[in-house]
Amino acid sequence: MIKTKQQEEEDSILSLKSITKSSAWDIQENDIFRLLESGMKDADIRENFKHYVDMIRSAFEMEEVKDDSTLAKRRYEKLGYKIGFIKMDDNQKVLWAIKKKPISRVTDLTYENIRHITATKLLEVIDRNFGGGWDSLSQSIQDIIQSGFDISTTTLPKDRLHKKGGMYEKKVEDGYEVLEIEKGSWVEAIFAKLKPEQEKLRMKFSESSDEYDEDDDSDVEIEDDYNKPDEDDIEVEEPDDDEITEENYSTMMDLGSEDPDDEASQLTDYIDD
Repeated sequence: MIKTKQQEEEDSILSLKSITKSSAWDIQENDIFRLLESGMKDADIRENFKHYVDMIRSAFEMEEVKDDSTLAKRRYEKLGYKIGFIKMDDNQKVLWAIKKKPISRVTDLTYENIRHITATKLLEVIDRNFGGGWDSLSQSIQDIIQSGFDISTTTLPKDRLHKKGGMYEKKVEDGYEVLEIEKGSWVEAIFAKLKPEQEKLRMKFSESSDEYDEDDDSDVEIEDDYNKPDEDDIEVEEPDDDEITEENYSTMMDLGSEDPDDEASQLTDYIDD
């Protein structure tokens, strides 16, 4: 296969240190052998070899083959493995069998590999799930699928599903792949379309403390409420009906509710005295 210039540039910077559990699904068995061979020249990779192998094993089945006989090799090859020798740190060659993990059942779908398959492949996998349709999938599987694909479903009588100008026609025109599952005289249509990559927003920190980005919020004053009590923690004493007496009764009444005629009468008595 002839690689584009972009693919060649990506390959040139690809290394074991850059592989993640997600990006491992983008490469093939031959790439793994090449990366392992070149990686063993790096002291850090040799020291943390198990960690990098674990990254590879998220997308590949990988076994060290103790028996390097022709019969043993053929046995692995029949199972779909690629066989190759890797020179380890002690210059001893070790035979490895590597095979990309298959995605053939809904239980094979993960958050790491869901964006590395096509909508057509996804619908093939769903179709193998006993033909039960979208609702037959567990909520956890649905969540995984919807993290990478836009999904829509509809169930209609056979003669109405392909009605001109209907949902089916509009979805297909919008680039959705469709899986039709017959349910008696009705048909469930599952529409799937890969979601576009969303660029993650990251905060940028300048190397110099004297410089800052436009979005830098270092000059924002943050009020220190550490020692302030929360509103929910402030207790407001409520009067106890059992403790109301003549002495404290007036303090619990509206002082403006007294009769103004009584006030005037009291003032006149005071002046006469």
